Amino acid sequence: MSYIYAIKLCILVFNVDFMSNYLKKIDNPAFFVVGSGPGDPDLLTIRGFNVLKAAKVILYDNLANKELLNIASDDCEKIYVGKKPYGLCTPQETIHQLIKYYAFTRGNVVRLKGGDPFIFGRGFEEILFAREHGIESHYVPGISSMQASGLSDIPLTHRGVSESFWIITGTKKDGSLSADLQLAIKSKATVVIYMGMKKLKEISSAYIMSGKGVVPAAIIQNASMPHQKRVVCEVKDLFEAAMNSALTNPAIIIIGDVVKAAEFIAAQQAHKSA
Repeated sequence: MSYIYAIKLCILVFNVDFMSNYLKKIDNPAFFVVGSGPGDPDLLTIRGFNVLKAAKVILYDNLANKELLNIASDDCEKIYVGKKPYGLCTPQETIHQLIKYYAFTRGNVVRLKGGDPFIFGRGFEEILFAREHGIESHYVPGISSMQASGLSDIPLTHRGVSESFWIITGTKKDGSLSADLQLAIKSKATVVIYMGMKKLKEISSAYIMSGKGVVPAAIIQNASMPHQKRVVCEVKDLFEAAMNSALTNPAIIIIGDVVKAAEFIAAQQAHKSA
């Protein structure tokens, strides 16, 4: 199936390059980067719904719920340009060329991304590319997967428990874990790590070396979806907990006392009542 997709993508890109010089161009091309939310289609914003409804072409990601494509009209062209972690990947340069081609030939292109496209989603990169080529561009925010942690009774902040939070990438452009994690560990803030499932041992080691191996942690896979999976453990046990629960991408990692906020609050109330 992956080979078939790769062949189709090559043919599409070839056609784009070949035909772009011959087709009549739209005078007022428009481009929208839309956040589809964490997974549950009901969490799409009203603005996102209206933009999808008016779309002529949708370039959609791997993490965007495919049910959202049904919002668009029947004559809307839907093109998959996803990037599976450590798997088949549509090059960013190819996505840029598709944005340019369809904006000038169809007039209203939507880039549908999972979560919020401005949080580790390269959405702003695509906005800049479009504007450089004279395409009117718009950003439509989406609910991030980290916010969906609340559906598992894990708030990112809570009075008396956590006053702030860090959002960190687990995998930088060069494949390494962000050095910002060391700074975050020194704080009392909640730490949210995206794209960190291949770095669980590294993350645990960093906390253990800082004497914080027993800090509560959670991994949430497919947040907000019916098939959501979750595990709660101490940060030192992240890798083992993920293996035992068969957790993999897409998932976020949340580290801090907020993971057990409900328990802490219940204990405090019990203490006051005693």
